[in-house]
Amino acid sequence: MSDQHLKTPIAGLHHVTAISGPAQENLDFYTKALKTRLIKKTVNFDAPEMYHLYYGAQDARPGSVMTFFNREERGQGQAGAGAAQAFAYAVAPEDLPEWQSVLGGSLSTRFGAQVLSVTDPHGQAFELVAESGAGPWGVFHSVTLWIDDPDPTAAILTEVFGYAFIGEERGTGGRRLRYGLPGDAPGRVVDLWVADEAVKARPGPGTIHHVAFRARDTAHQSALREVLLARGERVTEVKDRQYFKAIYFREPGGVLFEIATDGPGFDIDEPMTQLGEGLKLPPQYEADRARIEAHLPALTVD
Repeated sequence: MSDQHLKTPIAGLHHVTAISGPAQENLDFYTKALKTRLIKKTVNFDAPEMYHLYYGAQDARPGSVMTFFNREERGQGQAGAGAAQAFAYAVAPEDLPEWQSVLGGSLSTRFGAQVLSVTDPHGQAFELVAESGAGPWGVFHSVTLWIDDPDPTAAILTEVFGYAFIGEERGTGGRRLRYGLPGDAPGRVVDLWVADEAVKARPGPGTIHHVAFRARDTAHQSALREVLLARGERVTEVKDRQYFKAIYFREPGGVLFEIATDGPGFDIDEPMTQLGEGLKLPPQYEADRARIEAHLPALTVD
């Protein structure tokens, strides 16, 4: 285990994965209304009967990637304790009024910054946070985790991932504790939402499945895994997700965390200029392509 990697904090968010309803509606909203780029059209590697669609900034950089498992028929999910509640993009302050005119939503102020709170067509909450010096469109600002008891989750963030406590604010119906990373890593902020009333999360469209943090490389990922195992966390073996290597564990508050590497990258199976154009399958499913394609609903990509 490398001492250098143990001293290196998480490099912000890598991606966030949520559950949506019909894939075409999801695709239309995130590419047309929200104007993020479709960077990968594939399937859930553990359940290939459903799409796994990836959206992000134009350059598909880690820290901008929002992905969805598209479930055509399933009852609506419910946000609540034990799951991530919302993800947030960073946006230039002068662009926020235009985004509100397009998306609607409500404005509020949080930790001194304006926040536009929006819901997508399948009930997923997300936010646009005004930030001076915001990077290219589609890069994350933060993620909010809904937690009943914040202390054990905060310990993972601060003692393993390298976050520092920034402050606490009271909001309608609960309190928000903010943690941040040094520097300017995309998605460097994590908020813990502690609600006044107990509500348990229920998976389904409109809810977040997991939050993926960014390891700088495989050695960093391995070092983090060893530290987590030593703390008693139940961490998976490394899983090959074609575009990155991943490990998973459920943090003490119940949220499913992933730690993902940057490589090999989203251009491993199609050129950067053509990302998202074809249905890409991992090698283990390629022989079954005809059946998988016949089962998936047709998608129109403009």
